[in-house]
Amino acid sequence: MKHKDGLAEIDRLERGLLLDGGPDSEPAGHDEQIDGDEDELPPLYTASFGETEENFVKYQTTRWVLYSLLLILAWGIGLFMLIYLPLRRYILRIDIRSRKLYLTSDAIVYKVRRPVSFPCFGVLKKEKHVLLLSVADVAIEQGYLQSLFGVYSIRIENVGVRRPPSDDVQIQGVTDPHAFRKAVLSQLSTMRGEVFSRHVSTLDDNPTPCTGHSSVASMSPSKLRRDSFPHLAEVAILQKLEEVGSSVKRVQTLIEEQKLQASELAE
Repeated sequence: MKHKDGLAEIDRLERGLLLDGGPDSEPAGHDEQIDGDEDELPPLYTASFGETEENFVKYQTTRWVLYSLLLILAWGIGLFMLIYLPLRRYILRIDIRSRKLYLTSDAIVYKVRRPVSFPCFGVLKKEKHVLLLSVADVAIEQGYLQSLFGVYSIRIENVGVRRPPSDDVQIQGVTDPHAFRKAVLSQLSTMRGEVFSRHVSTLDDNPTPCTGHSSVASMSPSKLRRDSFPHLAEVAILQKLEEVGSSVKRVQTLIEEQKLQASELAE
């Protein structure tokens, strides 16, 4: 009974904070626009967060309570975390209500506006634009604890093997991540098709003077892919594979030389 009374008291305080929170407590994804929206392209697909608000807050609350219980043994830090829990839940609600994730014709845009750890000190604004041509894939993830609450995470993976995974954009709480992934991949396929058509038409309009035929016919498929599409992910991957292959060959050569030297010294 004490546990239920404590949860009821937390919910009552949380509703009071949301009602008295002023303009910052309104969902930014519906009525509020962040500066600069007028200059952006119209969205082709807009993701939703409202349907998963309760599950998202419960999931984050459970994580916070588990960490607090573990840290009670560490000089009582967990007790302060439990006291901070109602304010933490309030910040989580403002966070997920302010999230905006949408797809334009050339980019993925993610915006969020949430209070800092103590709301009296202001809010934090985050805005991220990811060009579609730099997107390798949209990964959908769900851990064990997330599966208990029906919460999904999406990770926008970047093209290029040299970039660390920390550069990927990670977003939690998207209502229908599969539909968002399908929309991104569909638009990305359309863009690549337009780039292909544009490059082919450019090559057709500039025939070589010697043969009178377009340069497309005289170029091999591999050379056409390399010269015509330098910004596509497939070309970047092929170049990286060639670099890895050459590195492996050099390593094999060094190993063979070391074996020969070892055999000569043994004799």
